[in-house]
Amino acid sequence: MSSFNTLADLEVTLLLEAIFQRFGDDFRGYKREVMLRKLYGFMLAHNVRTISSLQDHVLHDPTYIDAVLYALDAHPSSLFDYPKHMQELRKVLIPWLRSCPAPKIWIAECTAAEDVFSLAIMLMEEGIYHKTRIFATGANATLLSEAREGKFSLEKLALYEENYIRAGGTESLSHYYMEQDGVGIFRTELDRNITWAQYNLGTDASFNEFELIVCRGGLGDYTSQLRRRILKLFSDSLPTFGILSIVGHDYADITPFLSLYAAISSKHGLYRKIR
Repeated sequence: MSSFNTLADLEVTLLLEAIFQRFGDDFRGYKREVMLRKLYGFMLAHNVRTISSLQDHVLHDPTYIDAVLYALDAHPSSLFDYPKHMQELRKVLIPWLRSCPAPKIWIAECTAAEDVFSLAIMLMEEGIYHKTRIFATGANATLLSEAREGKFSLEKLALYEENYIRAGGTESLSHYYMEQDGVGIFRTELDRNITWAQYNLGTDASFNEFELIVCRGGLGDYTSQLRRRILKLFSDSLPTFGILSIVGHDYADITPFLSLYAAISSKHGLYRKIR
């Protein structure tokens, strides 16, 4: 390892420890390369030259910490991204939820409206949204609050419409949003069965049992140790025949948990708990 990388790793370690000790937000279980990428992007945007200088700002300037936490927690989101995954999920999920009197769904690490409303639209089209409760959780209160507003950029509309069709949408996407002040806003009826709550996968315990758990972002940013904790948390929160969706992730450390699941589609990150 070069001296530059050694120094950068040390600086990141000290910064994340300082954030944890000062504010209680724990990023110490994240991969260093992920933290470096996000931190360097933040530093470039805010004209900060070194991570040590950033740590000084974080500890001594109260206006800095919220922006830093926002940058560290955020991940890219798109409506109906991974369309093939959404098609496969629709096939297995809907019959399962129809058999449940009051199904519950947990969307973990929610940082954008798109993370939640894709699923809400699917459930509404299949006629089971009215009896389903969605729990959308995330560690960052600001990102969660923004997601709850249900807004998205109209610049992404063409991509979203294409994704929606490829994901098996049965209506027109325009049926589910309206335009206001230059942005798209999901219709209020899509939000009526959603509970939004701040929750940390790295520290908090299981809080309910869910027929489906979705973790679209964040899991790939964690070290193996933290991923194993989270996967156990998910297993503890699923009943027999419950579905786990970890789209975009393919890890060797899933192996110890595979005996608990039957792969619905490992290619698309869909597993059904069998014991």
